[in-house]
Amino acid sequence: MISGRAGGTSPNSGVLRGDSHRSVRGAGRFRPSGPPPGPALPSRHPATNLETWRSHSYWRRIGSKLHAGYGGICAYSCHWIPYDTGADTVEHFRPKDTYPAEAYEWANYRLVCATLNGRKGAYEDVLDPFQIENGWFVIDFPSMLVKPSSLLAPGGRQDVQATIDRLGLNDEGTCLKSRVRWLTDYCLDDITLDYLRKHAPFIVAELERQDLVATIREVFNVCGYSMEG
Repeated sequence: MISGRAGGTSPNSGVLRGDSHRSVRGAGRFRPSGPPPGPALPSRHPATNLETWRSHSYWRRIGSKLHAGYGGICAYSCHWIPYDTGADTVEHFRPKDTYPAEAYEWANYRLVCATLNGRKGAYEDVLDPFQIENGWFVIDFPSMLVKPSSLLAPGGRQDVQATIDRLGLNDEGTCLKSRVRWLTDYCLDDITLDYLRKHAPFIVAELERQDLVATIREVFNVCGYSMEG
């Protein structure tokens, strides 16, 4: 599913990555070894084919447990999904339509916000948060754009860029806007670094990796982002 583990390189820092799911979090990004342990799904269920799983969507029952296991962090955006308006969904990393036999497999589930789940759809050009290494994705400050690491081999950069494009990680109205908002709140001292780490761990991982924690306020102001409203 992951093309040659993004080109066969493994830089030691990271973005949209699993550790963060603290148990995927798609970042520590922080890196989990696999999905958090899950509840047992029905021991008997209909044959897993396209006609039966649609009316037996058992995965919907474990959304709250998946949310708890991931600390509420979306596996793709690496942002916290609010309980009331976040619209978290149980994403089948290997699409149900293509792999119906895995529709009930806990190991195939990822906690993902509804927007990015919809963007991923049944496409298979998105890197698995459980397989991404720290440092494959990086944040460019002060633009806040997510980019492939320059340390990756050409094939790896292509895989990472394909994931960024498919999920719209630099979409100005959603993911990019959220990163700007989170960092703005931190720069205005509206939230602490620990709070930012808990709700947008990828941003903090990149601030620390690039040694920008102490100077990000000056760097971010240079970009001309409005720090009001």
